[in-house]
Amino acid sequence: MTQKTILAIDLKSFYASCECIDRNLDPFTTPLIVADKSRGKGTIVLAVSPYLKNLGIPSRCRVYDVPNIPNLIFAQPRMERYIQLSVKVLSIYLDYVDITDMHVYSVDEAFLDVTNYLKGRNMTPTQFARAIIKDIKNKTGLTVTCGIGENLFTAKVAMDIEAKHKKDFLAHWTYDDIKSKLWNLTPLSKMWGIGSHLERRLNALGMYTVGDIACADPYFLKRKLGVIGEEIYSHANGIDKADIKKPYTPSSSCLGIGQVLLRDYLPLEGELIIREEIEELILRMRKKNFFACGFSIGVQYKDNTGFNKQVKLDNPTRSSKVISDLLLDIYFKNVNRDNYLRGVFIQAFKLTPSSSYQTDLFSTLEEFDKEEDFYKVEEDIHSLYGKKSLFKATALLDNSTYFKRINQIGGHNK
Repeated sequence: MTQKTILAIDLKSFYASCECIDRNLDPFTTPLIVADKSRGKGTIVLAVSPYLKNLGIPSRCRVYDVPNIPNLIFAQPRMERYIQLSVKVLSIYLDYVDITDMHVYSVDEAFLDVTNYLKGRNMTPTQFARAIIKDIKNKTGLTVTCGIGENLFTAKVAMDIEAKHKKDFLAHWTYDDIKSKLWNLTPLSKMWGIGSHLERRLNALGMYTVGDIACADPYFLKRKLGVIGEEIYSHANGIDKADIKKPYTPSSSCLGIGQVLLRDYLPLEGELIIREEIEELILRMRKKNFFACGFSIGVQYKDNTGFNKQVKLDNPTRSSKVISDLLLDIYFKNVNRDNYLRGVFIQAFKLTPSSSYQTDLFSTLEEFDKEEDFYKVEEDIHSLYGKKSLFKATALLDNSTYFKRINQIGGHNK
């Protein structure tokens, strides 16, 4: 079997670097944070420049956590601009590899399988990576962090654990490096694939370093943690059988809509927010050709408390009336009427393809077709003339967030 060569590439401090580049500033000498100050001091900082990171300021703090630094620049998020630059970087990757050998992990991170391209270019893995890094720098101004490994996992940890701390932001790991470079890592949440909750469970089992996992009994880990126990045991030993060419299919797919509200909302005002989110959720389900057997709703109050409840159905649906009745019933049964809302989140899970949908005994195909036709017309009009061309009259109410959201990407201004 041919030994693979995988590159894990990350655009360093991506959002902040984009803002610095557009201002002709050096991200490594400029104190810049990406955050919308108009939302208040409690707003989450989306990114900080490498200069601020070196001062110990994390990317995901709140605005009020940022110290008073001379000449500090606040950049309002511009998601369209970041996506534009991200697409440009992806086009550069495609100058080096076929699209089947590229896996886009996030807006600023990707994996490339360069195994079959090294010989043709007469390059070593490091030379190949440096060529891509230089090309991205010349064409976009962005600085890249890159890990090289024999599989997706080793490439990723080479980038996270070593490359990000090197002057040239490049690290190459082989299987032989796992014991010396990975096993001493602690806390465990520093390793890709281990979150804080899993870390606590592993600590309770007496495991505090990656080496503890690597030397454990894999059957013990599976018995205590399930399938994830097998996976982290393999990763701790540098083993990862994931294949870029095989698209990932999650075992439990879902679609969700959520928003952090920009003012205190009374519980009764929350009904309109929920109805608008349901409409958006249904449009997304239609776009992906899904129905769902499960729905959930979560609420966050001003004091950061809240609730999250779900309901499961015997038959899948994407009926606006059915979903609205279910979620609003849950909402009014659980909402604290003496508290203010600051966030509302809904989700559809247990998704079912449209091709397998059947109406139940209490519904008719005529009712189903009528609602589907309505949404089809709405989609066509929005596609031709934009979402401002057709909307419900309730969008004009003060407590509606419809017009704010259609001008945003990922909850931030375009």
